[in-house]
Amino acid sequence: MSFYTDAIRTSPKFASVGKVADLELLEPVTREAVQRVCAAAQDQGIQLMVFETYRSQERQEQLFKQKATKLRIVGVHHFGLAFVKDIGGQPSWKGDFRFLKGLAEGNGLIWGGDWGNGHVVHSFVDADHVQRISVTDQSKLFNLSWYPDDAYRPEIG
Repeated sequence: MSFYTDAIRTSPKFASVGKVADLELLEPVTREAVQRVCAAAQDQGIQLMVFETYRSQERQEQLFKQKATKLRIVGVHHFGLAFVKDIGGQPSWKGDFRFLKGLAEGNGLIWGGDWGNGHVVHSFVDADHVQRISVTDQSKLFNLSWYPDDAYRPEIG
């Protein structure tokens, strides 16, 4: 069993079409890393908010139809999260998120600005996004044949 099957799949929010920012829907290692990233950013004078810790397929489809995402099938958001800057209590995707790279990597997370591999030019950049799953492990995650345990550390190159 995994946190996904035990906590996420059994949550009443599993099929929610609304935004879910519930930290309890982050597996514990990720949750702790996220809290450390937010605290470290605040120490630098940058306010972050946890924007989406879980996204259902139903919400993904809705966002796709609104052209808010290029992905029709939910990806790591079904298991992960994204950050945005907090400006006056409101989310903002504007500005430079390169500061997030060091904070994410220093806490065992992958930054969506380079997907854990700064030596590759990526066709899709999501600079306000962090996740605990390396891109190479995503297919196993998506087909539900694997879920990270507490000891998992993504490779960051």
